[in-house]
Amino acid sequence: MSERVQVPSLGGANGWVNSEPLGPAELRGHVVLVDFWTLTCINWLRTEPYVRAWSQAYRDDGLVVIGVHTPEFSFEHEIDRVRQATTERGIDYPVAVDNDYEIWSAFDNHFWPALYFVDADGIIQDHHFGEGRYEQSERVIQRLLGVERELVAVEGVGVEAEADWDNLRTPESYLGFGRSEHFASPDGAAFDKRGAYEFPGYLRFNHWALAGEWTIGRENVVLDEAGGSIAYRFQARDAHLVLSRGTHDPIAFRVFLDGEAPGPSHGVDVDEDGNGLLRDGRLYQLVREHDAVRERILEITFLEPGAEAYVFTFG
Repeated sequence: MSERVQVPSLGGANGWVNSEPLGPAELRGHVVLVDFWTLTCINWLRTEPYVRAWSQAYRDDGLVVIGVHTPEFSFEHEIDRVRQATTERGIDYPVAVDNDYEIWSAFDNHFWPALYFVDADGIIQDHHFGEGRYEQSERVIQRLLGVERELVAVEGVGVEAEADWDNLRTPESYLGFGRSEHFASPDGAAFDKRGAYEFPGYLRFNHWALAGEWTIGRENVVLDEAGGSIAYRFQARDAHLVLSRGTHDPIAFRVFLDGEAPGPSHGVDVDEDGNGLLRDGRLYQLVREHDAVRERILEITFLEPGAEAYVFTFG
């Protein structure tokens, strides 16, 4: 970055996790890495092993990592859910809860994840948006700290594993009408009201469809009657779906691949028979292929009403 940009204030946070509020006085003299994230974002999940490793490897050298959780979906505003996500991900560095987008706006940020590298004088020296560039980012941290050593070894597991980019042919797909594309149920969609849907006779590649009684809202689709399903024809090693629930009790679901139980191709949130349980609002990994990646039809059926589905992502 050619111009000297002072790091904006973090004072707009609605709360903090793992820390008391941090401001210029507490951060003075420290190199700071600011990481914008939201708990359901697959792109952030795949970068998090690196950020976590950098925090642990360089904190004794003076690095302070600050996560800024700016929610994408309404259920991500719950601070207890953010707290739970930090525990699940092993995040022990400070997290600012940015429910009102005050910090996001102060940084003029537009992306999850987004990394801002701040020197000991409080000047933003570099930034990076999205996945990748890990070696260069760690070298930036070393340069700002004035240290030089071997890079940390990082390997993400589960949903944090790097995507199989060579075989990834399906983009993320939002289901709410605010951003949805390639909806394939016959007769189209009814917005913000209950409707009866069917799968088409043939589901085209990278298209999705509903079956059963659903309400299609701006940010999600909500199941109104037990037994409703979502189908997607995709090609990727991994298939994920962001889910939450509008009921008090967990909701059981079944996953099928090409009409059969997934077997060894099940994701971390599904067993070999395709059984899963929707407990919390988060990203669920439904499929992880271990053989050749090819075009498949994923179908998920919910056994009770109240399931809320937001976005498919792939890896």
